[in-house]
Amino acid sequence: MKPIRLMAGFFTVGIWTLLSRVMGFVRDIMIAAYLGTGPVAEAFLVAFSLPNLFRRFFAEGAFNMAFVPMFSKKLEGGEDPHRFAQDAFVGLGGILTIFTVIGVIFMPALVTLMASGFLGSERFDLAVYYGRIAFPYILFISLSALLSGVLNATGRFTAAAAAPVLLNVVFVVALLIAGRGCECAGIAGQSYLGSALAYAVPVAGSAQLALVWFAAKKAGYALHIGWPKITPELKRLGVIAAPAALAGGVVQINLLVGRQVASYFDGAVAWLNYADRLYQLPLGVVGIAVGVVLLPDLSRRLRAGDAQGGRDAFNRASEISLALTIPAAVALMVIPLPLVSVLFERGAFTSDDSAATAIAVAIYGLGLPAFVLQKTLQPLFFAREDTKRPFYYALAAMVLNAGLAIGLSPVIGFAAAAVGTTLTGWAMVVMLVLGTRTMDGAARLDARLKRRLWRIILAAIGMGVILFLAAATLSPFFGVPTLRYGALLLLVVIGIVSYFGLGQLLGAFQLSEFRRNLRR
Repeated sequence: MKPIRLMAGFFTVGIWTLLSRVMGFVRDIMIAAYLGTGPVAEAFLVAFSLPNLFRRFFAEGAFNMAFVPMFSKKLEGGEDPHRFAQDAFVGLGGILTIFTVIGVIFMPALVTLMASGFLGSERFDLAVYYGRIAFPYILFISLSALLSGVLNATGRFTAAAAAPVLLNVVFVVALLIAGRGCECAGIAGQSYLGSALAYAVPVAGSAQLALVWFAAKKAGYALHIGWPKITPELKRLGVIAAPAALAGGVVQINLLVGRQVASYFDGAVAWLNYADRLYQLPLGVVGIAVGVVLLPDLSRRLRAGDAQGGRDAFNRASEISLALTIPAAVALMVIPLPLVSVLFERGAFTSDDSAATAIAVAIYGLGLPAFVLQKTLQPLFFAREDTKRPFYYALAAMVLNAGLAIGLSPVIGFAAAAVGTTLTGWAMVVMLVLGTRTMDGAARLDARLKRRLWRIILAAIGMGVILFLAAATLSPFFGVPTLRYGALLLLVVIGIVSYFGLGQLLGAFQLSEFRRNLRR
């Protein structure tokens, strides 16, 4: 994939991911307004996080990180990629069907694993009930992820990137229908809304699967259900996928530890969830887009023996990631309270909830560049079918995160979960960078990135100072319901204009590069 096509792929995935995240904000704003941070909200958030957690293991963490390089190399080498994809589709479907049944039966144990602080409260019973309804989502979304890997490897990014939008659309529609005429103030009304959300999860999953299946069929990969066959290639895939299951899902594992800590503080599960949504916006738009496009491109280059092209792809991916992520991180640290209060503070979500959520947002913002850098560094390993070393790094990261989150919680409360996640993210980056030293300079920064990196940081710092002063000036308007939306919009515009203006002035990037790739 040529550099221009590579960048165009980043922007294609990024724009659709941005739309998905915007719809996700609409969804979470509605959930916060209807349910606040009460027991129903926390129970549903834990129930919904269970299939998403295991999705990172079975789909994005394991199969995609192992499947995409093998599939891409078969495409490049003229082998039979369709048969391999069909065998993987059936094999993954068989494993996940069994796992789904087990998960539904043992849902109380899974909820305990996720949030043991719920034991003995109504939150636990609600989480088990919602979890049993929502858990089949893992089957649909994991098969969707495999089909998305097929599409991404063949250079077709649109359908796979658009599929997550359906999830949020279904949620919003479910809330609108269930909330119409519902007396949602009491626990009974909120429980009804929670049930509607839970049923929306598998419905959305089946819609996502249908979208990418038809797109894959159009691309010549009409995969069908069948009886799994254990082939030598599937055995090799399993050997590679097993350690990748942990390595690819390290962020989710750390969030699991964070939820365990948060479950012992009333409202903290919801606070961390809403904070997570804010920092996941730039992480999804930039990090996931880069990771999705970079992995198949690196795999093809390695197959063709193009080491220099692989280094160039890594440097351009890192450059665009940092150019868009560092200013986002600064903004999350400088203006967390205006962001949270304007987006979420209404209905059952109070000013106290805003203050607590803003603390988590600022801490997560500090780790945002690390989370994105992981998305550019991990493909260097996975493209070489090396999943063992990221697995070992993930184990070390888990131990560090658990120690920080649990050890600091008696001192700083629920914020310990966010601190652990952020510091662990940077530790993971250090381990990945050290691990690339054996790759003949695959992760070596080229002259262009070295020249631009410090300018990107300087432009982001300048933007942060301007944002801080602008937020202080506009602070009276954030307390006025009819004016706070305009004030936040103005603040965002000031941040964008100041960063890109300073970046252009300092030579951190050329605005024409962004415009050219957006047009493509």
